Amino acid sequence: MSAAVCKETAEHPRLLKLSSALFYAGSSFLITVVNKTVLTSFRFPSFLFLGIGQMITTIIVLYLAKINNTVKFPDFHRGVILKIFPLPLLYVGNHVTGLASTKKLSLPMFTVLRKFTILMTMILEAYLLGKTFSRSIICSVVTIVFGAMVAASSDLAFDVEAYTFILLNDAFTAASGVYTKMKLGDQGLGKYGVLFYNSLIIVFPTLLASAFTGDLHKALSFEDWSNVTFIFCFLLSCFMGFVLMYSIVLCSYYNSALTTTVVGAIKVRAN
Repeated sequence: MSAAVCKETAEHPRLLKLSSALFYAGSSFLITVVNKTVLTSFRFPSFLFLGIGQMITTIIVLYLAKINNTVKFPDFHRGVILKIFPLPLLYVGNHVTGLASTKKLSLPMFTVLRKFTILMTMILEAYLLGKTFSRSIICSVVTIVFGAMVAASSDLAFDVEAYTFILLNDAFTAASGVYTKMKLGDQGLGKYGVLFYNSLIIVFPTLLASAFTGDLHKALSFEDWSNVTFIFCFLLSCFMGFVLMYSIVLCSYYNSALTTTVVGAIKVRAN
């Protein structure tokens, strides 16, 4: 299966590979800025609730598109859960730790520490997909990670909790990228099926967890729900969550998991 995945990736036109990577880079940059605005500028108390909003938006958009025959993916059946596992767990882990680290870290340090995802992805691709890398690629990855370590060592605002979140986010992102590539290659769910069932399967457990921990109450009691600017930014974040997940799946479909990770890790350097 891994050989077939690699072969299929190599056969895609270069224009589709480049355009999907640029689409992912732009989406990733925009959602980082929007999430930072919601969670930091407005001090919204619940990154988990924001993640739930992004999941619900993904479900609604894709379901409406399906019933209007704009997109196609299989109807739900019990086998879907087995087909897509463990992507939903990796998805929610990536979502929650990503939003948490966005809230707790400065944007420059967040960008720096995301570089560790590249090394993790390369290791997982070699282990799970049997992919080999040239010496030049390995040296480039090691250089990027070393630079990230040097930059992180000079962080005067070191926060153990924040660093834990971002490193967990790196691991979830790497695993999610590689497993997404695997599922797109051999499970028949398609790009939209992977997106839809990822969100559908995990949104209810996440909502329950938010309710039991009191996180949901804090979110609903937030004082700026009457603020039009905040509502606009919140809804924009929810929609951009869907766009980001679609761009990740699209980039993973046309490119390798490592390429997708590299694009995600470097997209905010201009910031």
